[in-house]
Amino acid sequence: MGNGIGMDDNELQISPADPRGSPGKEQQAAGVGILLQIMMLVLSFVLGHVLRRHRVYYLPEASASLLIGLIVGGLANISDTETSIRSWFNFHEEFFFLFLLPPIIFQSGFSLAPKPFFSNFGAIVTFAIFGTFIASMVTGVLVYLGGAMFLMYRLPFVECLMFGALISATDPVTVLSIFQELGTDMNLYALVFGESVLNDAMAISLYRTMSLVRSHVSSGQNFFLVVVRFLETFVGSMSAGVGVGFTSANLFKYAGLDIENLQNLECCLFVLFPYFSYMLAEGLGLSGIVSILFTGIVMKHYSYSNLSDNSQRFVSAFFHLISSLAETFVFIYMGFDIAMEQHSWSHIGFIFFSILLNCSIRAANVFSCAYLVNLVRPAHRQIPLKHQKALWYSGLRGAMAFALALQSVHDLPDGHGQTIFSATTAIVVLTVLLIGGSTGTMLEALQVVGESHDGPLGDLVQSFEAGHRYVAPSYDGESSSGNRLKMKLKEFHKSTASFTAIDRNYLTPFFTTQSADEEGAGKINASR
Repeated sequence: MGNGIGMDDNELQISPADPRGSPGKEQQAAGVGILLQIMMLVLSFVLGHVLRRHRVYYLPEASASLLIGLIVGGLANISDTETSIRSWFNFHEEFFFLFLLPPIIFQSGFSLAPKPFFSNFGAIVTFAIFGTFIASMVTGVLVYLGGAMFLMYRLPFVECLMFGALISATDPVTVLSIFQELGTDMNLYALVFGESVLNDAMAISLYRTMSLVRSHVSSGQNFFLVVVRFLETFVGSMSAGVGVGFTSANLFKYAGLDIENLQNLECCLFVLFPYFSYMLAEGLGLSGIVSILFTGIVMKHYSYSNLSDNSQRFVSAFFHLISSLAETFVFIYMGFDIAMEQHSWSHIGFIFFSILLNCSIRAANVFSCAYLVNLVRPAHRQIPLKHQKALWYSGLRGAMAFALALQSVHDLPDGHGQTIFSATTAIVVLTVLLIGGSTGTMLEALQVVGESHDGPLGDLVQSFEAGHRYVAPSYDGESSSGNRLKMKLKEFHKSTASFTAIDRNYLTPFFTTQSADEEGAGKINASR
């Protein structure tokens, strides 16, 4: 799309990449294309402000941006718009992964409130790592079985696993925006937000691992090697991100950049470190998304407190700004490309079956993982059923699933990628527009928005902040239960408290200029 070049004299549709095109014509087409993009961005932000101001939750900001892209793309498709202008709106997954996604993912890690996040770290890892892995595998297996039983279009097994991985990437931006508008329990917000952040990193690592397996399927790699390759990618990427974050913390601690005439240099270096982390991981054949996520978490936790006050205000505002621009542009970009792309709607059974699987497996994932988490937690920290339902409903699909599906068009032969792309497009549009539009009503019906923070879960975080760390409850009275799984889960739960103690006693004093008490007070204020 956008690559065709007319051969007759009357055809003026010239691709920007065509060396034979007039430079003036190319520059004019670029100007018109960028102007239209800026106009759609302005319209999206203004419309989003009006919707929030009037508390219209039937059309969330993300849905409005997607609709604007769909409408403008549809009009461009039926009009006689020049190909050279249309080409500026094509969704290129390389542009998405290299320029749009990094600031969004970094801001996700950078804006995590440390207290609720780390106090719920065990539950977040259970949902995002274990749950996403199981959901993607089960989805792939069921899609393969559906094809084997002639219920839907049949794909090879590894390609089914690739589809399961990409469709497991969630994007609960609508739910989180409503939580911010109406307020909710901070632990529920931490669960939804933390799961979505780690889930994206997990999904892209799984997809790339399965893609690698497919390219080497003839070499007879067994399942064990696949798991090793995935762990190698995920752990290596996480280590690269954490290493870059710690390096930046030491630089800002000892370089003495927090004086007034060096604040510009301080801000420039701080902004460059996330992209350094991303490109380092990509250059090593790892996952840049996983790396930049953990760089964001570490830099907020350690590097940020080493900055001067003015630099702290600047970098917070800067990353929030570019993240908001990138996120809004992604939904516009995605809507425009959906309207312009060629879709394969001939396999309706595959699309319908995929939508059903998407909803049912998400439910099984959330409720089973919540059951495992509740085995560990004492009665006052159980995840209530209404919070589990909110977690299930927040599993919207968005830009990550769309970008990976678009990449599958190039990765998979014989129209298989096109079928996966069409199914993913249908799921994204359905969840963002229909489910996203009903999210406000659903969350109010579940009575999870507008909750007071004075309940048991809120007390946990308040006591956690007062003591600067979360102390896991004692389980000595239940040691005779004999339930090995339950005891293992409790041991993992205790280890999160041990990490918090290590952070307070060793990491924070080593990597920051503040004492532990000052660090705790600063983060409480930041989270507010």
